[in-house]
Amino acid sequence: MKPLVINFQKCSIHDGPGIRSTVFFKGCPLECVWCHNPESQRYTKEVLYNRERCSGCERCIQICPHDAIISENGTVGLDKNKCELCETCLDYCINNAREIVGDEYTVKELLKMIEKDRMFYEESGGGVTLSGGEVMAQDMDFVCALAEGCHNKGIDVAIDTCGYAPKENYERIMKYADRFLYDMKLIDDEKHIKFTGKSNKKILENLKFLSDNGAYINIRIPLIVGVNVDDDNEEVMKMIEVLKGLNIKAVNLLPYHDIGKHKYTKLYMNYEGEAFEKPSDDKMDEIKSLFEKNNFSNVKIGG
Repeated sequence: MKPLVINFQKCSIHDGPGIRSTVFFKGCPLECVWCHNPESQRYTKEVLYNRERCSGCERCIQICPHDAIISENGTVGLDKNKCELCETCLDYCINNAREIVGDEYTVKELLKMIEKDRMFYEESGGGVTLSGGEVMAQDMDFVCALAEGCHNKGIDVAIDTCGYAPKENYERIMKYADRFLYDMKLIDDEKHIKFTGKSNKKILENLKFLSDNGAYINIRIPLIVGVNVDDDNEEVMKMIEVLKGLNIKAVNLLPYHDIGKHKYTKLYMNYEGEAFEKPSDDKMDEIKSLFEKNNFSNVKIGG
């Protein structure tokens, strides 16, 4: 089965340099507690329920052939074990309160969409960013064919990755990728497992592999009070020590936000990041200064 795409975002300015088209693939091996794209976590299609559009007519409950839609605390619930994504409920909802997340495209179709904005890439120094979910955990024949197609057309290719994928996947994509937007969340492995569900050993090994092989690496660090930000900057200093010995071209410090929180309700999921906080502006400046004092010359807040 082809990888699923949850969004094709045009004119993006946050996923690499210049104006870009970003392809968001569905499916990620990590389960970050603060994830702002929960619809990208699973590799399969999902039902998204917009409660604000629902009139409560319960027609969807009546017509669901698998009895997967249920009445639940005055609203419409879903038994995910019974739902077969037949889309019958979509056909009968007059308010369009339900939709299926995840679409299939061919490589040819995506290349055609990407090439439409080629003028913007050339004028701005932009290109295409393959993101997720986790692009490097998808069907690599598909991903490499897409990256190669862009590369052969002279379009800059950025790989936005959490680093948790087989090393051979990075070996395959390197010849077509102009840059890697590489996430770093935590160095403490126990904390990494606690907050993402996976060890960071593979992530750090892949990062070193890319560095050793001359890849352009742009590190991106989500900064979250209670996860990797504290008064003593302990975790931040651990990151700096690891990164100092690597070929890092740029660092983006990304303050925590919860703008994706509303998506959890739509996916019948619970958001577990309520206790998290965004670092203060002063704290962000302090962390930026720590990187600069350790000879990182291209450090930005945001991006």
